[in-house]
Amino acid sequence: MTDVILVLNAGSSSIKFSVFAAHEQPSRQGLICEGECDGIGHRAHFVAHDQAEQALADQYLAEGATHEDALAALLNWLESHFRSDRLVAAGHRVVHGGARYTAPVRIDAAVTAALRELIPLAPLHQPHHLAAIAALAKLHPALPQIAAFDTAFHHTQAPIATAFALPEELTAQHIRRYGFHGLSYEYIAGVLPRFLGAEAAEGRIVVAHLGAGASMCGMIRRQSVVTTMGFTALDGLPMGRRCGNLDPGVVLYLMEEKGMTPGQIRDLLYNHSGLLGVSGISDDMRTLQASDDPRAARAIDLFVYRIGRELGSLAAALGGLDALVFTAGIGEHAVEIRRRVCLQAAWLGLRLDEAANEEGGPRLTKPGGGPSAWVIPTDEDLMIARHTWQLISNT
Repeated sequence: MTDVILVLNAGSSSIKFSVFAAHEQPSRQGLICEGECDGIGHRAHFVAHDQAEQALADQYLAEGATHEDALAALLNWLESHFRSDRLVAAGHRVVHGGARYTAPVRIDAAVTAALRELIPLAPLHQPHHLAAIAALAKLHPALPQIAAFDTAFHHTQAPIATAFALPEELTAQHIRRYGFHGLSYEYIAGVLPRFLGAEAAEGRIVVAHLGAGASMCGMIRRQSVVTTMGFTALDGLPMGRRCGNLDPGVVLYLMEEKGMTPGQIRDLLYNHSGLLGVSGISDDMRTLQASDDPRAARAIDLFVYRIGRELGSLAAALGGLDALVFTAGIGEHAVEIRRRVCLQAAWLGLRLDEAANEEGGPRLTKPGGGPSAWVIPTDEDLMIARHTWQLISNT
């Protein structure tokens, strides 16, 4: 019988999952299956495939299926389809761990209560992580559950990098910069030597995690030194639907002069801004790039401009730049976005190899002096599986 680990990433209407063989160092070669249940709350659609992308499941659940229904369907399917495997733990991606959680933890009532207090800091994500945790605990109460946090990787940053210019009593209440996408950055940090070489991997690296959620992180010695996101996942780059960096005076203006409520402003900044808000067309970069509407071009231009501006800021904080890494959906697949960012960064010494960029890398720059640029696919699920195995094997 093979022991396996279930990795879950729960959203408002979906649960993405992966199943890995549980051993000392879970690997992508140990992936058994992955998939998602989308459309939760409406007509949930459950799909799964194996490592070779062969379809294993494609079915609809009953109308109005909940997170608990979706997890029950997933567990039943796993038990019937992989009879020789034994589920030994579940690992969850949890966006916000606050100041308390600097490493993955085993979930209990106290952890759940602490994570619930952080919902206002991650309203798009935290409630759904907690819903999946609660549903799985109800269905499988003896199963160990592990929380791996997107904020944890950034706890290596110096206090000066995490501080806001606010009164000390507010800083003491943990109102500070946290940073996100840490599981992605942790994975990239781990594989940097394989691509850049052992010595270069310890240098001044900026990783651009560009997807529906987007941020950038500056590393030295493969540790987080500075990042674009802050107290919440709204800060930094414009994203699919999130605004990115915004003068707080805009929020005051919307409240005082436009009469908007906090709830309306929250909905605006999280759900109706970013690429969608600027273009009025879509939050999907592929759709925008295929459009000849000038509003789509404007949204793309703003996205690229802000990446270039943040890159300069991060390079300044690092004291220079040795390498730039693109990852996540846009970073790994949007050839023209990479091209424009690299050309925009020519002042830093980047020398783009157009042919290599068209081919998808991994190295995008010409040999010689100056910083290098790379495409490195990320694997957050694998990081969660490794953290989960490490915790359950040490207890």
